[in-house]
Amino acid sequence: MSKTTVRDVSTEPEPERAEIAPRAEGGSRAFALLLVITGAAGLLAAWVITLDKFKLLEAKVEGRTFTPGCSLNPVVSCGSVMESKQAAVFGFPNPMLGLVAYGIVICVGMSLLARARFPRWYWLTFNAGCLFGVVFCAWLMFQSLYRINALCLWCCLAWVATIVMFWYVTSFNIRKGFLPAPSWLKGFFGEFTWVMPVLHIGIIGMLILTRWWDFWTS
Repeated sequence: MSKTTVRDVSTEPEPERAEIAPRAEGGSRAFALLLVITGAAGLLAAWVITLDKFKLLEAKVEGRTFTPGCSLNPVVSCGSVMESKQAAVFGFPNPMLGLVAYGIVICVGMSLLARARFPRWYWLTFNAGCLFGVVFCAWLMFQSLYRINALCLWCCLAWVATIVMFWYVTSFNIRKGFLPAPSWLKGFFGEFTWVMPVLHIGIIGMLILTRWWDFWTS
């Protein structure tokens, strides 16, 4: 009598299948709230700047002057920043881009509060968007300090919000293994994520302080 060999399907390499499937991850409640708060702060700044920009354009058409509420002195002058060519890099007011981008950040944060989980590609795409935002803010900061020679307080709020969300999203991706990093860097971001945004914002604060030192101390 011949023997029939029956293949045991239970011996299939399940771990390999698990590695192929994209791993979805969600964030903590604190991380979700941070995204909602920073997104809301950026959205508020973008909304106010956009509104003042339209009021400024309307005043020009009607032949009158309009001074934004945050134009306080020759240095802190939102109007000077709004009227510069750097305020419309893509052919429309920069804050209109922020209305969309910060809205997306709020949506991601709210989704995490609802216990949503996203795959690696989603988190990396989100991180890339935050990277674009922080680089764009750095360029705008340079233009504001050394080309326009004026400071916009609402812009500063948008810079701070973008910097904080960028570093915390980057920290999340490093700690979850979505971004390759050595173990010591994972450990650093696991304990001291707050150091990077504080250092980043502190450097900007020092640049602002030294740029107009004579004005601040007069």
